[in-house]
Amino acid sequence: MALTYSGKLYRAINPVFAREPMSGRGAERYGGRFNPKGVPALYTSTSVLTALRESNQVGDLQPTTLVCYRAEIDMVFDASDTAALTAAGLNEASLADPTWRDQMIETGEAPTQRFARNLIAEGYNGLLVRSFAKGAGLGDMNLVLWKWSASGPSRLELIDDEDRLG
Repeated sequence: MALTYSGKLYRAINPVFAREPMSGRGAERYGGRFNPKGVPALYTSTSVLTALRESNQVGDLQPTTLVCYRAEIDMVFDASDTAALTAAGLNEASLADPTWRDQMIETGEAPTQRFARNLIAEGYNGLLVRSFAKGAGLGDMNLVLWKWSASGPSRLELIDDEDRLG
């Protein structure tokens, strides 16, 4: 069952890409756990701490630009709905599988990427899913967006009232 997410979202970005906090081009170029190569995506979190954990998963804390969005996103798949997840042929262990990159290299598309492709084809704008970053708990959530714009049904607005990102 689809849900609507309404609230703030956070993203910790490498400063090299900070001037384009709405692009999704990095994920499109390299692919991510929940987007195959060629599909733009914004990986956002529902809390600041989760966003920092997500962007700094290896080694020490690196320079990071933190951004915040106002969001009103319709058609979000809730990965905590175990019945819906099972119907899609997955479970939490398969979502958390740390070998997704290897699978992507070996077969061209990891199961989590295929899952995302199917959700997109079904009209979903995003996926609400638990964070699997080191130190994340059950309540640390990410919202992966595949469709977003300045207006509905997948409205995302960067909060930059002082135009700090130019």
